Amino acid sequence: MVLTWQDDAMPRFIAPLLAGATYARWLHLLIGWVFAGVVLMIYPGTYRKGLAEILAQSVAVDAVLLALVALVPAMRRAEGVQARLLLVPDREEDIAAEPSRTWADRRRTAAWLIGRVALGTVTGFASVAVLTAVYALLTGSDTAFAGLRLPDALGWFWRPLAAPVLLFGYGWLVVWAGRLQLAMAIGLLSPSPAERLAEAELRAERLLERNRLARELHDSIGHALTVTVLQAGAARELGDPAFAAKALVVIEETGRRAMDDLERTLVLLREAPDGTAAENPGVEHLSSLFDTARAAGNPVDASIDVPAGVLPGVLSRESYRIVQEGLTNALKYAPGEPVSVRIAVRDGRLELRCANLLRNDSRARGGSSARGAAPGGRGGKGLRGIRERAILLGGEATAGTAGTAGAAGRSGGGAGPGEWVLAVRLPLRLGS
Repeated sequence: MVLTWQDDAMPRFIAPLLAGATYARWLHLLIGWVFAGVVLMIYPGTYRKGLAEILAQSVAVDAVLLALVALVPAMRRAEGVQARLLLVPDREEDIAAEPSRTWADRRRTAAWLIGRVALGTVTGFASVAVLTAVYALLTGSDTAFAGLRLPDALGWFWRPLAAPVLLFGYGWLVVWAGRLQLAMAIGLLSPSPAERLAEAELRAERLLERNRLARELHDSIGHALTVTVLQAGAARELGDPAFAAKALVVIEETGRRAMDDLERTLVLLREAPDGTAAENPGVEHLSSLFDTARAAGNPVDASIDVPAGVLPGVLSRESYRIVQEGLTNALKYAPGEPVSVRIAVRDGRLELRCANLLRNDSRARGGSSARGAAPGGRGGKGLRGIRERAILLGGEATAGTAGTAGAAGRSGGGAGPGEWVLAVRLPLRLGS
């Protein structure tokens, strides 16, 4: 096989020597060597001591000091942050940046500190030895390091040629030492099982929060658009200036309320600088929602039997959104029909019922039980959102049509229109 100087054979050998990660890891290694050198100068020192005695005493002192330092919980965090910055891992999450919480974390931190200083010390002494040898090779002097001298077999002709080879070998020593240091960091400073579980729970919470915000926007903006379209359409059809002026007022109020809801959602997304979260509307704000539905042409008969302070905050907010979606469905599919809303606390549960009479042309939507099914086969995201809210709170939600005795008398026919009923039951004990 004939080797040729082409393709990328040489870059594969040279690229790691020129990579910024190599020099960052080299700096990380030398920090460990500096620590060992400082301790060595303080105790046991080098005056009138042999190399074996120095190593025996300094290794013992370094190991004891590092083990004691590892007992400090913040040391694991400091080492993790430094390792992330200087060792340049492929994934930062492979190296934890959290304080020690268990004795296992402290033991792993101690092993990391000792291993780091040991490998850094070896690399540091190798650096001095190589630089000393290169100096001697280039100048032809007999400079020695730690009692080591260049062999006399290297004549004056070969010495300058040996210097690049020595530097190249040392460069790869640094590359592999840095990779070994990174592998040690991933093995000894990696997140513990408890930290991995906490991270998974945090990701799940963030996903749930994103889904909740999506439902908030759907319910709020959907309700506002429904009221706006209905009011604008009715004003155009009737052509009554007084009604048109009233419709514009309703549209304006609904739009402002939707903008407030949108602003609250944006605050949650970008996290308010003062650390406070905007308060979402709850059951106590339902009266304005009922007024909007009445102004849109749907009479609302509401009964709220909830003692003050009984509903937890999240349950109050979710109840508001559920009623809002129920009213939106009534405005969309049964404009002008009465709506009945009943909210009460019974036997440790919050019971919520939202019902409206259906017009004859909209009965098709109630042909099946709507546990998340769409009315008339259309979309159904709102009802699915209500069911998801109820399930997350440990409750249940049903929606569908039911025949009513009073409806037949109103319509003058035998069958009469049906009644669309949304029923939600939520346990108080799961709210928070």
